Amino acid sequence: MPGLKTIIALSFILAIGFLLVILSSALFGNYLTLLVVATYVVAPIPNWICGKAAQQDDFMDNGSNTVVELGRFITGFLVVMGIALPVVLAHTEAITIQAMAMSIVGGLLIYSTIISFGMFFREQEEF
Repeated sequence: MPGLKTIIALSFILAIGFLLVILSSALFGNYLTLLVVATYVVAPIPNWICGKAAQQDDFMDNGSNTVVELGRFITGFLVVMGIALPVVLAHTEAITIQAMAMSIVGGLLIYSTIISFGMFFREQEEF
C-alpha cells in the first residue's frame, strides 16, 4: 500500500511537468504548447471509461474485450498526439525548438505521473 512518500513524490513530478509546459509557453511568448497539457490530461479518460464499461461478467468470460482495446487505442493516439503536436508546431515555426523540447518532456512527466498514480492506488480486486 503506497503511503505519504509516494503521494509527495508523484506530486513533485507532476509539478515539474506542469512547470516545464508552462515555462515552454511563457518564456517564448507563444501559448500553443499548452495544448499538450490538454491532450495528456484527457489521454487516460478513454481507457478509464472503456475499462468501466467492460467489467467482467461472472457468468461469461470473453477471450478478448474489444471495448478495452478501443480505449487503449484512443489513449495511445492521444499520447502520440501529445508528442507529435509540439513537433509539428516546431516544424511550422509556430514555436521554437526549445519550447518543443520543454513541452514534450513536461507532457511526458504529466502523463507518466497520471499513469503511476493509477497503478499505485488501484483497488485490489476481490476473488
